[in-house]
Amino acid sequence: QRPPPPTTAPRPLAPAAVPEVPSANMAPGPAPHLSPGTPPPVPGDSRESADPGRFTVRRVPPDLGDWHAEAPIAVIGAGGCGLTAALAAAQAGASVLVLEKHRRPHPNTARSSGMIPAGGTRFRRDAGVDDDPERLAADILRQNGGASDPALTRRLAACAPELVEWLVDRAGVHLELVPDLRYPGHTRPRMHAPPSRSGRQLVDELRAAVLAEARCELLLARPVTTLLADAHDRVLGLELADGQRLRIDRLILACNGFAAAPALVARHCPEISGALYFGAEGSTGEALAWGAALGAELADLAAYQGHATVAVPHAILITYAVILHGGVLVNRHGRRFGDESIGYSEYALSVLRQPESRAFAIYDQSIHERALAFDDYRSADQLGAIRRADTLEALAAACHLPAAELIHTLSQYRHPDPFGRAHPTPLVPPYRAVQVTGALFHTQGGLRVDPDARVLRPGRTPLPNLY
Repeated sequence: QRPPPPTTAPRPLAPAAVPEVPSANMAPGPAPHLSPGTPPPVPGDSRESADPGRFTVRRVPPDLGDWHAEAPIAVIGAGGCGLTAALAAAQAGASVLVLEKHRRPHPNTARSSGMIPAGGTRFRRDAGVDDDPERLAADILRQNGGASDPALTRRLAACAPELVEWLVDRAGVHLELVPDLRYPGHTRPRMHAPPSRSGRQLVDELRAAVLAEARCELLLARPVTTLLADAHDRVLGLELADGQRLRIDRLILACNGFAAAPALVARHCPEISGALYFGAEGSTGEALAWGAALGAELADLAAYQGHATVAVPHAILITYAVILHGGVLVNRHGRRFGDESIGYSEYALSVLRQPESRAFAIYDQSIHERALAFDDYRSADQLGAIRRADTLEALAAACHLPAAELIHTLSQYRHPDPFGRAHPTPLVPPYRAVQVTGALFHTQGGLRVDPDARVLRPGRTPLPNLY
C-alpha cells in the first residue's frame, strides 16, 4: 500500500552530479541525487557477513543541517517490494530514492517462481473462473489457522486484483493466469505469473520500469546503516555507510527479513536454523533492528517460509508443481514419509528430518512436461539433475534406492492414500526423479503494520512516517 505523496513541495535538492557508483537512472529528471563518491565496501554477498548490530537509530535535533541530499520518499531495498513501492509512489507524483546495499542484487522475488495470488482480476474473469478477494482471504486464514492478522489479510486480498492489473497496465510487467496449478490451501487456481514462471523476469521488468520513471532514482552499493530520528520517533533522515546523510519525509522499509543472519534465525526460528539457506544474501534484519530501536511492535518472529524441493547438489529450485500435479517424495529407503500436498513450506521440515536431509521427488513424464514451463526446472533438466527411467527398477538403480521398497511404496499410492493425501494419482512410465533437500527461503515476521502499511507501536499507534 503506497503512502500518499507529500502535500508540501520538498526543498530543492543540494547540488550534486549523477553518482559515479552503479546508479539506476542516468536519464535527467527530478529524482533526488546523492553526492558522487566511492561506494563503501559492502558485505561480500555471504550469509556469514551479516552483522545486524551495525544497524542503529540515532536521535538528532529537528533542525539538524548539513544534509547531502533530500528526498520526499526513500525506499530501502530494491527487491520486488521496494521497486513496486517506488514506482507506485512516483506515479502518484512523488520523487523517490531507492537505496540498495548490493552491487548486483538478486532478491527473493527474483529467486521465486513469480507467482502472485489474486482473486477477481480481469484475467480470472476472462478465463471464466468464479473468484473474489473475500474467498482468497478466507483461504489464507483457513490455511494458516487464523495466525495472520485478519484485517491485514483482507486488505491485502482486496488489493491483490488491483496490484496484478497495475503491474501489467502501468508497470509493463508480463503476467498471465496459471490455470492448471492450484497451490495448497487455495480453493481456486488464482496464481498470476510471468510466462517464464520466473521471478527474475518479474524483477527485471519492474527494474526497467523504475529506470524509465523520471521521478525515481535507484542507487546500488549504497547500504544504509543509521536512521536519524527526532525525540518523537519521526525519521528525519538516513546515514549511509560512506557517511553521507539524506533528509527524507517518509521512509519505506523493503528489506525482507533476517534469514541471512544465522544468529537471528537460531534465536527466533530454531527448528529451521540448520537448513540450507536459499534466499537473498541481503536479508540481514536491519528493518527489525531499526524498528525495535524506534519502539515498533515486533510480531510473528518465528514465522518463515521453507521449501521442500531444492535440487542437490545442483542448488536449483524444483517447482513444487511436480508434487502438486501428482508426484511424491521418498527418502533414501524408498519410502514416503507424509502427505506431500500440505505445501512446500510446510513439508520442508519433513524432508530435513529424513536421512542425510535428502529425498527424491518421484513423478512421471506427463508431470515432467508440465514442469518444463518453469525456467528453473528447465535449467535443472539441462544440468542433468532430472533422472529418467522406463521402469521403477531402473529408476531405483539410477537413484541408488532399494527397488523392492520403492515399488511397494508406489503401489500403495492410491485411494485411500496411507498418509491421507487427497486424490492420489498413480504414476505411469516413463518415470522421472530428482534428489532434493529442504531449505529456508525467508523469514516472515517483523514490524507490525496496519492495513495502510504504517509501522505500529505496541499500543497500535502508528510511527509518524515509517512504512
